[in-house]
Amino acid sequence: MKNTLREQLVAHPVRNWFSLGDIDPAATNGMTKAKAARDLEKEAARLGELQERLYAEGKRSLLLVLQGTDTSGKDGTVSHVIRAMNPQGCRITSFKEPTAEERRHNFLWRIRRALPPPRYVGVFNRSHYEEVGIVRVHDLVPPRVWRTRYETINNFEREVARRGTTIVKVFLHISFEEQSRRLLARLDDPSKRWKFDAKDVAERDYWSDYVAAYDDAIAKCSTNVAPWYVVPADNKWYRNWAVARLLIETLKELDPQYPEPKLPIKKLKARIKSQRPAARA
Repeated sequence: MKNTLREQLVAHPVRNWFSLGDIDPAATNGMTKAKAARDLEKEAARLGELQERLYAEGKRSLLLVLQGTDTSGKDGTVSHVIRAMNPQGCRITSFKEPTAEERRHNFLWRIRRALPPPRYVGVFNRSHYEEVGIVRVHDLVPPRVWRTRYETINNFEREVARRGTTIVKVFLHISFEEQSRRLLARLDDPSKRWKFDAKDVAERDYWSDYVAAYDDAIAKCSTNVAPWYVVPADNKWYRNWAVARLLIETLKELDPQYPEPKLPIKKLKARIKSQRPAARA
């Protein structure tokens, strides 16, 4: 029996093969919307406490990597889940099309620069996996180039883990039909039209190509040190609950501890109690 959500959602490639088609994007694994709402409210404090302990300990960091097709809810996940944490201890990076300067470097150059230092929770909204995703789908580099990147990514993630950063990679899995509903809803709602990008409609013509690219990325890069978790994301409430739960389970396993500084407690207390405001001249 799988007792944790991480055990339920972790990807298990077989001989370098994995298929998102085997996972129902509308699945909720027995969770209900009402219970998820109660759990989120209750566990927000727990997530905040665990983050505070990570920050106070000052030795390790956590990196949440969010990937998914357009409208899968990467931005929504960040706003709903990270709100439980202290923003001073978070670093959120959204990776867009590489700049001219970034193109002059190795594809991991900009990723390295955004890694969270000790104490911090980092969030990548899109990531280095674009370099085996969109670049593959649109033939931005030759196949011989992107095919070598899986091993490069695995080596990079092992290096990051050795330096004390725990990586939680989440693929937000939605259906083609749900993407249609979300795009149409944006067009129907004047307050949401600013989010609409006509490029998203054009990208839908490559849906199958993107799915194949993500299948391979998960199959080749779900490792013991940096596993992929596939979160069914047709239901936004389940998506938010699941990602929060994955973070809580990961931080509980890390079990960061408050440091115990050597302080003369009695003397400090006595001095504080004896202090009086200085008289004004």
